Amino acid sequence: MDEITRLRMILKTCRTIAVVGLSGDWFRPSYFAAKYMQAHGYRIVPVNPKYPEILGETSYARLEDIPHPVDMVDVFRKTEDVLPIARSAIAIGARVFWQQLGVMNTEADGIAREAGLETVMDRCVKIEHARLFGGLHWAGVNTRVISAKRMPCPDTPPTAR
Repeated sequence: MDEITRLRMILKTCRTIAVVGLSGDWFRPSYFAAKYMQAHGYRIVPVNPKYPEILGETSYARLEDIPHPVDMVDVFRKTEDVLPIARSAIAIGARVFWQQLGVMNTEADGIAREAGLETVMDRCVKIEHARLFGGLHWAGVNTRVISAKRMPCPDTPPTAR
């Protein structure tokens, strides 16, 4: 299976995503990515002991505290913090272990694969969803903000257009 087909399958079948390191601050990349996925029908489960609730969902201190099944564990943590998270993802029965952009713990990836999980490293779940399912309009594409068509300058008099 090629990488695009694999990513598309993961994003079609994993509807409940535990986001480890999800921030409650609207300007953080984890918040933006989780909000995007939530707006596209995914159930987001925040995992961050700092917040009682994020994006209207109860936030849990650890993956093991989540009282319902999780399809994917999406990690927004430093590379050196990822190995125990991979072990927790295996323990809770997640199907996918996803390390976000800039996160590449090969040891964690290896133990997750060995346990039968699909794994993704150094990719953003929001970017991949937008790329594969047409959600790039969130970043300005398909909104006529970015276009190959030349638009008249707003300061140009109508007779010169």
